Amino acid sequence: MELIRKDEMKVLSNPGVKSWQLLNPENSTSRRITITRVIVQVGHEQPRHSHDVCEQVWICLKGEGTLLLADDCEKPFKAGDVARFAESDIHGIRNDSQNEIEYISVTSPPMDFAYAYKDKR
Repeated sequence: MELIRKDEMKVLSNPGVKSWQLLNPENSTSRRITITRVIVQVGHEQPRHSHDVCEQVWICLKGEGTLLLADDCEKPFKAGDVARFAESDIHGIRNDSQNEIEYISVTSPPMDFAYAYKDKR
């Protein structure tokens, strides 16, 4: 059993985006998943990207925005929605609403996302 305390969770950030590393290779012995809590502020985005060997599931907890997918495809994403991205699927999110977006991301196998963020606390 592992109990991960709030002060053991790294917060990664880029302008307008914060990602709390709830369970990741730095604070857990899990070899199956990484779990993050992400907040995207109004007018900001996580640009399109992909993960070659990881599957990812996003669960929208609060707000709404636009999923940025391959071939310039876009789909609405709002509280209660779940999006699953297979390995190598292009994905990102833009907050073009009037409120912040909050979602949980579950990634398997686990991944250290620090490479994608400027601020690592």
